[in-house]
Amino acid sequence: MLDRIAARGHQTVFRIYLEYPGKTGVIPAFLVKDGMKVHKWLYTETQPEPPAPIETPDYEDKNLRKSLRNFVAALGKKYDGDPRIGFITAGLLGTWGEWHTYPKDELFASRAVQAEVMDAYEAAFKTTPVLLRYPAGEKTDGKAPNAARKFGYHDDSFAWATLDTGKKAEDWFYIPALKAAGPAAVDKWKTSPIGGEIRPEAWGKVFDEKPGLKQIQNFQKCVEETHATWLMDSGMFEKKQKPDRVKRAEDQVRRMGYDFHVPGVTVGPVTDGKLSVNVELENRGVAPFYYDWKPEYGLLLNGQVVKTLPSAGKLTGLLPGDKPRVWDDTLHLMGVQPGEYKLAVRVPNTLKNGRPLKFANKTQDADASGWLTLGVVPVK
Repeated sequence: MLDRIAARGHQTVFRIYLEYPGKTGVIPAFLVKDGMKVHKWLYTETQPEPPAPIETPDYEDKNLRKSLRNFVAALGKKYDGDPRIGFITAGLLGTWGEWHTYPKDELFASRAVQAEVMDAYEAAFKTTPVLLRYPAGEKTDGKAPNAARKFGYHDDSFAWATLDTGKKAEDWFYIPALKAAGPAAVDKWKTSPIGGEIRPEAWGKVFDEKPGLKQIQNFQKCVEETHATWLMDSGMFEKKQKPDRVKRAEDQVRRMGYDFHVPGVTVGPVTDGKLSVNVELENRGVAPFYYDWKPEYGLLLNGQVVKTLPSAGKLTGLLPGDKPRVWDDTLHLMGVQPGEYKLAVRVPNTLKNGRPLKFANKTQDADASGWLTLGVVPVK
């Protein structure tokens, strides 16, 4: 799966689950054989789909708890830092791996088990971000606190149960839950990615000028308040969509994540084989960039890259609204043949053949694909 998705130049976001409405035999057979109890019941919260049978494991079972810890450790050993992976949603606990068994809350994992799974993920993943379904503070009912941990979040009822309505019955919605979990949870997006899934009832419809269902919340406002970087909307791909819906979806989705723009560049003359470059970088998006990809400069001649040079600049941590960050570099051009070159910059994707990171400037791709042209450099 990872290879198939990477072949399209994309990174994968995935989750492993132990229970899923309508699916049987998901729980590893050896756990059942060793005596773990399995709760079989009818899951009714499947709108817009009909109710479906579900099998929920006993999350307190000692063998299951050991297996979860071992699994996460092995997963991290094999996949942490794998460039084919964008983010991992923690999964493993609850229906669809969404960390709840509502309406049978009594079947869900205890705080102790939740903490064990989070501990395992923190130990196993140092590079690839892991995201949790629910923000939780010290007093969040039934949830182990996670606001102070290094996890992002994913709102899987996006644009349906996202914004704060002020209603007590809807305090489980993402934004009020975030506020209740405390300042560390509210500021989570600044250091850890936020994503999720558009609620199935809103699939496709959320992008219409008039969505038609009063429960559907404004997509743009949801993106701005959550600082979402990625989302799923499986319904958009189930059937052919109206062109205006697709166009609105494309326009709205571009508002997610980072939006890097270079408002100013200073390129000095070549002196003693050295070239000073100052690149101003601002983020006009709703979220920072979460991977420490390394920028590099290129000397272009007739559209071809004849030399690449490293930059000390960083993308990470540049927040929307921050003053422009300056990349101040000295490039060593000794050995470069005399001529008039175009100087350009790019941030290579760590995934081979991955989609390039692009800047919101007209000179992006002007002289070479994937490169932002900065100016002309005469080398004598």
